[in-house]
Amino acid sequence: MSMPASYSLVILIGYLLGSLNLALLLAKRRGVDIRAGGSGNPGASNAVTLMGWKAGVLVALHDIGKGILAVWLCTRLFPALPYCGAVAGVACVLGHIFPFYSHFRGGKGFATYLGMTLMLNWKFFLALLVAIAILVLITDYIVVGTMATVVSFPVFCAVNQHYVLALLLCVASLVIIYKHRANLVRIYHGTEIRVRAAGKGDYRVQ
Repeated sequence: MSMPASYSLVILIGYLLGSLNLALLLAKRRGVDIRAGGSGNPGASNAVTLMGWKAGVLVALHDIGKGILAVWLCTRLFPALPYCGAVAGVACVLGHIFPFYSHFRGGKGFATYLGMTLMLNWKFFLALLVAIAILVLITDYIVVGTMATVVSFPVFCAVNQHYVLALLLCVASLVIIYKHRANLVRIYHGTEIRVRAAGKGDYRVQ
């Protein structure tokens, strides 16, 4: 198989895995309109807000898992393809954000980005988890940890002279930052849902 065809298949696999959305399935099963409540985002944080911690954890594990699977599967199928894992991971993140079956309106990609990060550099991932936990604990906002993640990983790769990898990651990072623009505005205005309030079911529709 030619290199362009191989990359096309990697992108397709990553995108299709990323487009799977457990938050939408759980919400539908429970009769919850996940797009109308909380942040309106069909992802892990809003699943916590609208369906509780158990649902949120399940969604987070699923979203992280598909990022892991996309990288793992494609690197096994195409072991000689340069940057195969990163291409698959970025495609998976974009599939989560822009699923074809939902008018390209999906989640915001953070958990899937974490799964990709774990597979591409597990040591950085572990350090990142500690940093995220500290930031979220201090600020009480998940989005702060999200921004720290998607900015720091490409910068880390660039500093270590992995420039192509950094550029690939920037594609996903910039889209995630754009998708979180409303969260950043709400933090500025003091109306963003806090982690502790979400866990208690204390939220309001934005």
